[in-house]
Amino acid sequence: MQLRVAPGTLPSIAELAPDRGCFVGSAGDRCEILAWDVARGTARPVTDRPGLGTDVADVDPGGEFLWWFDDDRAGRGSWRIQPWAGGADRPALPGVPPALNAGLAMAADGTAAVGLIDEHGFSVRLRSPGGEVHTLLTASGGGELVDLSADGSLLAVEQESAVRVLDRSGATVAELPGPLWPAGFRPAAGTPLLLLPAECDDGYVLRTWTPEEGLRSADWCRFESEISATWCPDGQVLVREDSRGRSSLSLVDLARRQRAALPVPTGTVLDARMQPGNDLHLVWTDTRTPPVLRTSSGRRPPGTPELPPVELPLTLSDRWTLGPGGQIHTLFTAPDDGPGPWPTVFLVHGGPLQQDRDAYDPTVILLGAAGFAVARVNYRGSTGYGPAWRNAYDAGVGLPQVADLAAVRADLVQEGLADPARIGLAGWSWGGYLTLLALGTRPELWQAGAAVYPIADSVAAFRAGTPALRSLDTRLFGGTPDEIPDRYAQASPMTYVDAVRAPVLLVAGGNDVKCPPEQVVRYAQALRARGHAPELLELRTGHESRLMDDQATVLTSVVSFLGARLGGAQLGGTQPGGRVGARVM
Repeated sequence: MQLRVAPGTLPSIAELAPDRGCFVGSAGDRCEILAWDVARGTARPVTDRPGLGTDVADVDPGGEFLWWFDDDRAGRGSWRIQPWAGGADRPALPGVPPALNAGLAMAADGTAAVGLIDEHGFSVRLRSPGGEVHTLLTASGGGELVDLSADGSLLAVEQESAVRVLDRSGATVAELPGPLWPAGFRPAAGTPLLLLPAECDDGYVLRTWTPEEGLRSADWCRFESEISATWCPDGQVLVREDSRGRSSLSLVDLARRQRAALPVPTGTVLDARMQPGNDLHLVWTDTRTPPVLRTSSGRRPPGTPELPPVELPLTLSDRWTLGPGGQIHTLFTAPDDGPGPWPTVFLVHGGPLQQDRDAYDPTVILLGAAGFAVARVNYRGSTGYGPAWRNAYDAGVGLPQVADLAAVRADLVQEGLADPARIGLAGWSWGGYLTLLALGTRPELWQAGAAVYPIADSVAAFRAGTPALRSLDTRLFGGTPDEIPDRYAQASPMTYVDAVRAPVLLVAGGNDVKCPPEQVVRYAQALRARGHAPELLELRTGHESRLMDDQATVLTSVVSFLGARLGGAQLGGTQPGGRVGARVM
């Protein structure tokens, strides 16, 4: 197997044995797990699953064992353990049925906690150092296990936008209402200290919780937009803020009330972590540059690629459009061959609690090579612009986001940047949902639409989806389809199928548990019954695939479809620079 580090991922390093780690590597046509000897700079394969690949693993704090998730195409599976030095795998939780992964946390004494989601809901299993397993928590709906304290005495779980702290018996020690997001316990010994980024008024702050002092807020250290935070080995906090499509890093010392900015090139930090020895690891990218792992020590797993920027005559600009709910930010990429107007694709981001960023996306590169301009719009509900924009669902779900796309379209046409007769949409997951909703509710604006793994019928997707997604929909809509049927119908693409005019490409994953394939197929059948001829690509994937062939099939299908319908240049089966890579989700 030829092995190299997969883009967009950080290695995991054992807290108490920093010369031992693991990482996700590319093995030919898929991702697999490798053990990393940091001191020697060598690696060995841990998993080998042709036709599936593996991309979830961790090393225990002492560096003795590697844990990896043995899942199927739908994401259901079980944790397995392998000695870090090599040897046979064994089940980590014997007798526990396969389920969706909802978190893994390990303590220095060998205790491990695992979060799982199945058709019954969310559960947490505790594994003792001796290997005994018992159920700590069961609950309907979704949830996620976040962390286990260093001494193994407390666990943090996230459920229904709130945080619960449990002891090892499963008893609730504290319930912390949101909006806040647990980021883990301080790794040092002593009183457990839980870190919690939180929303407050017009921004975000860091909060901490201890059993003795309860919840405390570092109000002196505010951030404008969403943050992710991790503990550093020395007790400081590394904070990544994604604002207006770009990232910044800060080092925060809560005890000294100090905050220092860390230098980061303009672009996006996909992930960052301070490893033992104050070795900063981060994955950085921008629109032209594929994700690359950078470390302050210079030590990286063997086979780590560092690809140069893609050489294409493209120009990236930031545009702001006054829309129905305020200023809308768009990352606009256009061919550098004249003033326009160009055939234009709105590449609609998923989530919904996500944002488009100055980050590498092979779809943008392929469309640019075909002569398209690409508009990546951070519509209402996107992260990166403060709580008010993130929480702007008071006007409903779906339709306000489509209104923002329409406002940006009008602006681009008025400025002579987009050809009004050649404008299409493309999106994955929630972006695919908005693509279909826009095609049905504003049919006069779009000449083509490609929806990959979309929600096509909001009610059917709710009923067939996972407990976690049903919980998300219930929060977004304000209830279930049985409680507020009109609200779901108003936001469902199936409601507007009669109005669709443009050609449609649909991609369904046969094992997709997030956006089930049956409702996508029924949408295609509804279009055919009305005289349309949608293109339907059915794959054996889940909501996404670890296999490069699957990724390439979807990308080339989307770009070829849009090129044929909107008049872009044909790529002739070649890729710019001989490489494109996977989408950054």
